[in-house]
Amino acid sequence: MRRSYIIKAGPIITVFALLSACQTEVPHPQSTRAAEPPAPVSPAQRAALFGELHMHTAFSTDAVMLVGTTVTPDQAYRYARGETVTVLGQPIRLKRPLDFMAVTDHAEQIGVGYEMLDPRGRGAQTPFGARVRAGKPSMDDLRGIFLSKTVDPGVDSESIGRSTWKRVVDAAQSNYQPGRFTTFVGFEWSSTPTFQNLHRNVIFKSADVAYPYSAADSERPEDLWSYLEANRRRGIEAMAIPHNGNLSNGLMYDWKDSDGRRIDRAYALRRQENEPLNELAQTKGVSETHPSLSPEDGFADFAIFEGLFNGGISKASGSYLREALGRGLVLSEEVGANPYLTGFIGATDDHGGLFNTDEAAFRGGGRYSAAKPFTLEDARALLVDDKNGAPINELNTGSGGLTGVWAESNTREAIYAAMRRRETFATSGTRLKVRLFGGWNYDRALLNKQRRWDMAYAGGVPQGSNLPHRPTRAGAPRFLVWAQKDPDGANLDRVQIIKLSTIGGKMRERIFDVAFDRGRRIDSATGQLAAVGNTVNLTTARYTNSIGAAELASLWVDPEFDPAHPAVYYARVLEIPTPRWSTVVAIQHKLPAPKSVPAVIQERGWTSPIWYEPNG
Repeated sequence: MRRSYIIKAGPIITVFALLSACQTEVPHPQSTRAAEPPAPVSPAQRAALFGELHMHTAFSTDAVMLVGTTVTPDQAYRYARGETVTVLGQPIRLKRPLDFMAVTDHAEQIGVGYEMLDPRGRGAQTPFGARVRAGKPSMDDLRGIFLSKTVDPGVDSESIGRSTWKRVVDAAQSNYQPGRFTTFVGFEWSSTPTFQNLHRNVIFKSADVAYPYSAADSERPEDLWSYLEANRRRGIEAMAIPHNGNLSNGLMYDWKDSDGRRIDRAYALRRQENEPLNELAQTKGVSETHPSLSPEDGFADFAIFEGLFNGGISKASGSYLREALGRGLVLSEEVGANPYLTGFIGATDDHGGLFNTDEAAFRGGGRYSAAKPFTLEDARALLVDDKNGAPINELNTGSGGLTGVWAESNTREAIYAAMRRRETFATSGTRLKVRLFGGWNYDRALLNKQRRWDMAYAGGVPQGSNLPHRPTRAGAPRFLVWAQKDPDGANLDRVQIIKLSTIGGKMRERIFDVAFDRGRRIDSATGQLAAVGNTVNLTTARYTNSIGAAELASLWVDPEFDPAHPAVYYARVLEIPTPRWSTVVAIQHKLPAPKSVPAVIQERGWTSPIWYEPNG
């Protein structure tokens, strides 16, 4: 079953949340600080850590106004690290805690909505405060959140923002447990010029932070970079991570800068420095590629979200990361630097302060709280195929993604360093592991070596890197790719290498199936790998791991390598088919399964790329 779901939505701004809840903040012990820096660790000992770098709480004013969220950053961190928290009077706990997380509340009017919930709060008695508490925001209110310095003359947004930001930093500090759970201080810069998404999450390396920069300060990404660069000169290190390029109407990965000029070397170098990563998988769709951009890719139509803006359709070209990788090669040849030298991560963009990327536990992207019983009436409302033009059809949303990093330790220093060098991977919510290495002299015996990773690092480079210069007598580059199933999830269908190259300024895309279980073969006539099969029982919403493989590995040599032309490679891993969350809900409540979305999906993961540039 190859096809997944395509989402179409209307032309307004809205948000999703897996959970929205009212809870009381409970004091908890301060975390234990490491007395000394950890001893140096070999790169071969890097482990896969899973985290969330895009999470909203009640300090995001849109989350309060549109979702009713009251969960604070402190509560969100405690839930993510595995503590039981009380939501709507019910204890709730995340089945599988995360290794790291960043709360990234919107910089625009940060904390203002939360302040309005208390009738005694600063400015709560203004008309705006009354509308927030009544749950009846106007469209002017929504526009004002992201574009104005204040939402009401009687609301001191600056004062509220300053005190809120201190609480954000304090929550990250008090929940940081080096070696066990890592927190990052962050915020979201929410630029939406003419309703086209250019949002970025800013992640600080340490607790040395600066006050957030908002879209009300500027909607130009280049001005956000200036903010980051000015902070860096003061010793405050941070990066920006773009997300939902799929909703940018072609602007996120354009050929031009914000002023309409063709990208030049200076722009490319600034983007490299300030944006080493991009969010590929998210609740509002996957930004890998689009069927219209990759017509030969049988798996290109996974979680395609057509857009919230421009009548519900976002222009595909310029909005997806695979094409951006190709454009980066073209621009690098033109100007001598690649603006789209980027790694991949995944996230949820949850606006309820809590999250769950488990497909079977997901209940749409909006109003359903895990702390409340999910009723038959809720299920009926959620599974309606036709929402009569509703801007967001929750049936079409997905469970969101996760970020994987290969890091020496679960600390801010190690995880941030992994993100900086782009040794990362994205998943669609599963916790499969995947890594990719590239080199010129790898031997096939490497697949069976006990010291595989020592040799891989010594003889080449990991995902997120540039291949070293090609030796004079070397042939094609060799890639070691390895993947392992989620221990609580489905077997693996296949591992693919996606290659982008350029010839004469034109991009070429190729997809190779490089690892799969032993019982399958690539058809010599068609060049296609047979489908893995499907074990999903559509009457019980169960599947079996009787097909696929628990682990896949391959040493692949590019059969079409041309040393004269640049190229970029990344790995994509697919799981065997499993029940989609809507199928689970339908079966649990004995309702007809919706026809507008598939009954099964194939969860997946993506490594950051490896780049090749001709010598000289």
